[in-house]
Formats: sequence, structure tokens, C-alpha cells
Amino acid sequence: MEGGPAYLRALIAVAAVTSVLAGCGGDGSGNGSRDPKYTVDIVRATFPQRQHLAEQTTFEIAVRNTGQDAIPELVVTLQGLGERMADNPRRSLWVIDAAPAGSGTASPDTWTAGRVKPGATATLRWLVTPIEAGTRVLTYKVDANLKGDVTAALADGSPPRGSISVRVTDKAPNARVDPRTGDVIRDKTRSGG
Repeated sequence: MEGGPAYLRALIAVAAVTSVLAGCGGDGSGNGSRDPKYTVDIVRATFPQRQHLAEQTTFEIAVRNTGQDAIPELVVTLQGLGERMADNPRRSLWVIDAAPAGSGTASPDTWTAGRVKPGATATLRWLVTPIEAGTRVLTYKVDANLKGDVTAALADGSPPRGSISVRVTDKAPNARVDPRTGDVIRDKTRSGG
């Protein structure tokens, strides 16, 4: 072994110092701070709480930059859409028919709205179709970039996050096809479930 026990102790000491320095954060400015916090407001987060199998719905979140500086890269993590079916782990509970354009990231549950100027609102929409009945909870959180070296917070300092409970019924919605136009007409007042 190269250098014996003294060599190993020196390596452990260097690793410990490196770990401590890395834990101090650093935003590249030399001040050792992990955070500038960017202040945001979740203007709306909507998803129908009652849904039907095979009926397309929309999840929408709108986030306003209420701070003084531009948010470098507004990030939304949405968990639950990609949850897997119990009897078929290769299939998700919802099919994502359309994600927000140009917002994809390497993480399947994370999307970005890009840079958001002070006072501006970014809105992201997903068109999804449920393919398994049951009660589900979707959670969302907002951050200020993908790297995690800066954060977003609500005006009171709390993290910008939330959840929506959804019941997907196995009863198909009442619908008919207009013979003149071919359009599908859904009768929301008579839908089962």
C-alpha cells in the first residue's frame, strides 16, 4: 500500500476538508452563499379533481416572478403523472399527450420555463389522459434553476409547492358524435362517477 497509515490519514483529512468546503455552497461569487432566493407567487395550479378514464384533461401551473431580479431558469417538478401502474410497472397512470413546448429536461418529472423577468408570469400546461381509475395525489414544486444552487420562495419565505388530489373514475363520460360535423360532444351534466 502506498505510504501506509499516514498516507491514508492524510487522504481522509483532505476528503473531509473538501467535503466541508463543498457543503458551504458557493454561487461562484466567492461569498460562499448557496442562496440568492427568488421570490415567486403561484398564481394558479389547476387540475380537474374528478376525471374519467381516457378523457384528456389539462394540468396548468402559472408562476409569477414577484422579486426584483430575473429568475435564471424557472423550474417546475411535477410528481405523480409518471407514477407507475401497480399491475404493469412499465405504464404510467397518465399518458402525457403534450408537455409544455421546449420545456423538457433530463429528469422525467422536471420541466423548465426558462428565464422569467421581474413581474412576468410563466405558464406551463400538460395535456394528459388518465389510464387507470383510483385516487391519486399530484405534487408540484417550483425552483429557480436546474442546478439547485439558487432557490425560489414565496413572499413569506416558504417553499413554493403544493398538491392536488384527483379521483379518476372508471365510468366513461357521456359523449356523442355530432353526425353533421363529426365533433365529439361531451355532456358534463350527466357524466357518471
